[in-house]
Amino acid sequence: MDNSSHICNNIAHHPTGYIGGTVLSHLLKHPEVANFNITALTRSNDKAEKLKAIGVKGVVGSHSDIQLLTTLSAESDIVIATADADDLGAAKAILAGLKKRHAATGVAPIYIHTSGTGVLADKATGDFATDVIYDDSNVEQIASLPDSQVHRNVDLELVHADAEGYAKIYIILPSTIWGIATGPVAEHGIQNVHSQQVPALIHGSLDRGRAGTVGQGKNIWPNVEIDEVADLYIVVFDAARKNPDSIGHGREGFYFGETAEHTLYEVGKAIGEALVALGKSDNPEPTPFTKEEIEKYFAGSSYLGTNSRCRANHSRAIGWKTKKTKADFLASIKPEIEAILKQKNKV
Repeated sequence: MDNSSHICNNIAHHPTGYIGGTVLSHLLKHPEVANFNITALTRSNDKAEKLKAIGVKGVVGSHSDIQLLTTLSAESDIVIATADADDLGAAKAILAGLKKRHAATGVAPIYIHTSGTGVLADKATGDFATDVIYDDSNVEQIASLPDSQVHRNVDLELVHADAEGYAKIYIILPSTIWGIATGPVAEHGIQNVHSQQVPALIHGSLDRGRAGTVGQGKNIWPNVEIDEVADLYIVVFDAARKNPDSIGHGREGFYFGETAEHTLYEVGKAIGEALVALGKSDNPEPTPFTKEEIEKYFAGSSYLGTNSRCRANHSRAIGWKTKKTKADFLASIKPEIEAILKQKNKV
């Protein structure tokens, strides 16, 4: 990639995002960053100015600005989308721009899209664990996922675009991401530094004064630390830049981000123990959220009680390396609660 090339990072997104901000921080630390022209979509002029201070061109807009997404994509050799895994309109706008790029250059641009292992989710409602484990190196197994699964309509739209040949599509599927984000984007106050799933459980547990689970919490999910999953984006990014066909793309381009597995009960127990230690509860044992609490804390969804089991064999086969364990994940919960309490006190 020469100096005239463009990387549109976080297109269809603003770099305040938890994943997007961390991927951007990793790009800024990349040994070849001097050769990159990075453009990031942000919702405010203030954030655009902060991005400029760290060497990134900030464009004010959102993933609902269809024409803007198409225009920026048409100017880019690589798009990294980390915003909304279910925004089909934004995905189509990006693809329209990449199609124009291909027509103008004769080279298929690279599109690294963020989906999620929620595409594997069942309807366990916390009452059982499943034996079904998906393997990202098993193309036929991934292809067998029902079209009705969450994220699937966007994923399939991208796979179809890859089959048409005007873009090389790589789909990264993070699992339960954990850890408080750090790096230049976070340090400049641009990025949301908290994940979603565990903080949602923490907020609900703090409000009710006791840790909770969906159902019995027997369901199993994978987990991955925020910097380690950002490393996966860079591994895919580097391999695709070097030779887009050196790793799987399109139908063969699914990459799970997982390092370990946990039950929802184990997370609830870690939250409960931390709440007791911090004087926010008198009992470390989690109890099931009531129907009313699920409505209050999770908009009526029992999604956190689903199973989503997988193995990142494809990701590891292309060079992704991880070190974090389930013990590291569970140990991160108390610091997360402390950070949330500190923020509540500030407010």
